Amino acid sequence: MTTIMRPSSRNLVAVRRRSLVTGGMAAILASGVAPTIARAEAKKLVFAHINAVPESAAVAFDWQAQEVRKRSNGELDMQFFGSTLLSKELEIMNAVKSGNIAMGSPAGAAATIFPEMGAFLVPYLVQSYEQAYKMFNGAIGDKLDKQFQEKYKVKTMCFFDYGFRHFWTSKKAIAEPRDLRGAKIRVQQAKVFGDTINGLGGNAVPMAWGEVISAAKQGVIDGGDLPIVNMVALKIYEVSKYCSMTFHNYGPTLSCMNLGVWESLSDGHKKLLLDTSREAQGKIREATESVDNVAAAKKELEPKGMTVVEAKVEDFKKIAQQKIWPAYKTQFGALWDEIESVKA
Repeated sequence: MTTIMRPSSRNLVAVRRRSLVTGGMAAILASGVAPTIARAEAKKLVFAHINAVPESAAVAFDWQAQEVRKRSNGELDMQFFGSTLLSKELEIMNAVKSGNIAMGSPAGAAATIFPEMGAFLVPYLVQSYEQAYKMFNGAIGDKLDKQFQEKYKVKTMCFFDYGFRHFWTSKKAIAEPRDLRGAKIRVQQAKVFGDTINGLGGNAVPMAWGEVISAAKQGVIDGGDLPIVNMVALKIYEVSKYCSMTFHNYGPTLSCMNLGVWESLSDGHKKLLLDTSREAQGKIREATESVDNVAAAKKELEPKGMTVVEAKVEDFKKIAQQKIWPAYKTQFGALWDEIESVKA
């Protein structure tokens, strides 16, 4: 009688396992797809900004997001949302501070969220782009970054600006200080902006950006102030007739990241984000400066129906120094002295 040997259940399991491993690896190699367990999941970094492309900062940060994804080989999934995720500067920065999103910018509301930035907004204290860049890419910028990490739990990726602010108005140009008398000028909600307009002779009307266009159409305000680059991007020519180039406030702001998210990154990823942030900074500065002179502003705005006026800047500056500077010099003390000491 022939005896038939039956494999034990243990042997069958071993055979099946070997077959699965062999067959599975062959399938993986054939498909070119690594097993899920071996694939590192991309780290998602959401960047929110109040404005969309073609606003200058939006263009630069959208570019940065693409570069970060590319240069990190997909390890960092940076996603830029302009004017779609959160609609207000304060909402964006609260989301960054809480860690609900990784990155963001306070845009023009920097001094509202970071009061330390108010010193740079005092009218005519910052006198040139060269002076500003030396400050923010130097010791002053490093000191602010450290303060913001300790106090607000955010890491500064780069400082940037929208340039110097100029008046846009519907009824008349603001060529000299007396033209501001009685004019209702919209300002951002940081105190220094209101002090600037009131000190120069106008009537400041604090207002969030989302209300500005309808307020201008209804005559609630006579105008406001913006850098040239934003007058173009935000189509301010649709509600105003005059651009008066007064250069009265320099408008620095920053791009920042939740500190906990920043500290979770590898050294290589930190370097990549800082490098691309500095490159984005350069793109914004180029866009800002290229239109911030009378000839360029005329070329940009007059075909769209605005009249560009060269204001008497020195007259405005003298009033600012007399009426606005003393209180802020006392308030900011050592930082004021540091700003004045930086020469272009």
